[in-house]
Amino acid sequence: MNDSVAVRTATTEDIEGIVTCSVALLTEDAAVRDPRVEPLWALRHGRESFEATLADPACLLLVAADPSGRVVGYLIGVLAEPVGVLPIRSATLRALYVAPERRGGGTGARLTADFFGWAREKGAVRAEVNAYAENVAGRRFYERQGFATRAIRLDLDLDGAPRAEPEERSGA
Repeated sequence: MNDSVAVRTATTEDIEGIVTCSVALLTEDAAVRDPRVEPLWALRHGRESFEATLADPACLLLVAADPSGRVVGYLIGVLAEPVGVLPIRSATLRALYVAPERRGGGTGARLTADFFGWAREKGAVRAEVNAYAENVAGRRFYERQGFATRAIRLDLDLDGAPRAEPEERSGA
């Protein structure tokens, strides 16, 4: 079924399909796992954001399209320049979505392989991706693509965090 999917660089004509896929990604994954995620963000801001991504030479926006041209998946990649303690260029796979009816047939792997090729062409020596800890299927997919856990990000919503008592200061 997925053999008929074409993976290519996105164009402005693909943006509505990317917005639709982005809403699905946020609804199916992020908003389920993080109540602060706004699942309809892409309906309000997606077009502008994806147009900026297309125009940015440090970004990659790929689509997977079926034979009718309908966008059934997308990937966003972003380059990061070297920083002091990590003097390498890296590429972050920022978003990846494949429509449920196209999963399991290689579309996600093809998008990821094209991302790796782009990253290498741009001089990146490392690729990174974040996945929700509860997204077991997503993490397994990324591991099959060669990603390995190197670090774990922890976060805390500050409105529920314990508050430190201010220390008394003398001599002010």
